[in-house]
Amino acid sequence: MRNRTRVTAPAAVLLGTAAASTLAPTARAQGSHGGGTPGGDSLGDPVYPVLGNTGYRVSDYLLDLTYRADTQLVDASVTITARATQDLSRFSLDLLGPVVQDVWLDHRKATFEQAAEKLVVTPAACVRKHSKFLIRVDYVADPRKIKPPYNGWVPTPDGFAVACQPDLARTVFPCNDHPSDKANFAFKVTVPEGLKGVATGSLVSTRTVDGMTTFAYRSRDPIATEVVQVTVGDYRIVERQGPSGMRLRDVVPTARAAALEPALALTPGQLTWVEQRLGRFPFEAYGILPANTDAPDAFDFTGLETQTLTIYKPNYLLQEEKLIGSHMMHELVHSWFGNLVAPATWSDLWINEGHADYYGLLYRYERGWPDSLGLTSMEARMKDVYSRGDQWRKDAGPVAAPTAANLFHSQRYTGGVLVLYALWTLVGDDTFRRIEHSFLHKYRNSSASTADYIAVASQVSGQDLSGFLHDWLYGTKTPRMPGHPDWTVTAPTNSTAWKEEMRAPHDHASATL
Repeated sequence: MRNRTRVTAPAAVLLGTAAASTLAPTARAQGSHGGGTPGGDSLGDPVYPVLGNTGYRVSDYLLDLTYRADTQLVDASVTITARATQDLSRFSLDLLGPVVQDVWLDHRKATFEQAAEKLVVTPAACVRKHSKFLIRVDYVADPRKIKPPYNGWVPTPDGFAVACQPDLARTVFPCNDHPSDKANFAFKVTVPEGLKGVATGSLVSTRTVDGMTTFAYRSRDPIATEVVQVTVGDYRIVERQGPSGMRLRDVVPTARAAALEPALALTPGQLTWVEQRLGRFPFEAYGILPANTDAPDAFDFTGLETQTLTIYKPNYLLQEEKLIGSHMMHELVHSWFGNLVAPATWSDLWINEGHADYYGLLYRYERGWPDSLGLTSMEARMKDVYSRGDQWRKDAGPVAAPTAANLFHSQRYTGGVLVLYALWTLVGDDTFRRIEHSFLHKYRNSSASTADYIAVASQVSGQDLSGFLHDWLYGTKTPRMPGHPDWTVTAPTNSTAWKEEMRAPHDHASATL
């Protein structure tokens, strides 16, 4: 896990001195007329307090990106539909990196200031509480300029993809960059003729004019900003049918389509397996995007869930099934835990990652594939994780109490699996499955907290599980495992050498501490 450092780079660093001299914002935020108070510039997330803004809720984004092959820059605009939750004298959006040219509020130019990590907009008149308003921001971005872990852009030789988790959507487009404010998304991606522009959701139209092709997409379901996907490049779109006739769409580098086909062909069987446990796939389509680069500095993970289209490094998918199948299942499960139900705050990440690892491991062991420790059963793996419990709590805090520095430690992954295994052991398989289904149904297309999961578990099981789960999730010592009085917690002397096999290829990048 890399250390996270706050980055506040000036425009000249982000786009180059020449470009910045012509694109740097000249408008400054001033007070508006007509009363109201400023919206807040934080949602108070316990892990990333800089993220999110108050005073409004977003309902829709239209992200319009034009990729210029000659400069490799992106001319962009985002149109945001929002509703005020207070009388607003000014408000802010999350933004880090791209250079803003103009801001429009309800079709009139607005005063703005591009601060370190925010775009502050001051309307000419107060935006009244409950009113709907439209913001359009025109800006320029350079996908190549800022290297990971500070960039949500993944540059490729022929274009780009994006990887916005956890706090990098704001480096791609101005937004309310927090999973608790899901919204509807539409996309227009304009590229030189011969390239493909692809985005989350379903293709609505394609139009070519003067050597440039515009691909329009719309998502059927709301999306959290951190799991948006847009990609440009020399890709082939591979369509196939999944379980119950669902649409599968893979976006594959044209030159590598044949070599990647064995991995892509695994998806229908994986979907059948997971639908038997979590219910029907929740979105209009699913697919895999092997982004057209294996450059070591392009992005620092192997696979990352983005809604309806999971991004991977291509070389990873060239391995045999027993080496990639459990991780592919991990990313697929995020369609339910993480995408369908987003975390209410980033301290609730264990819900996403714990569930993804839980089903990924079950899938592995059912197929008899040993893990990196040579273990072949969930019980054996959990016994090993249990032995490390106190050390992990010391190193990375309790499962549901991360910091930005240790957010993606194994404690949120296999540590989260251990919590779910303890719950499964206590309540039994049937009740555990009903808890999972009830949680997903109740918070579908929304976000949910650890407290929400505990409440659903208690309601469905018919017993108060708050104390039990609180100890597992927030305790500084590992509780006793139900039904396994012989399990012991030890302090392994070689804990750093242990291969965190489900977490390591799923590492994330972050822009702030």
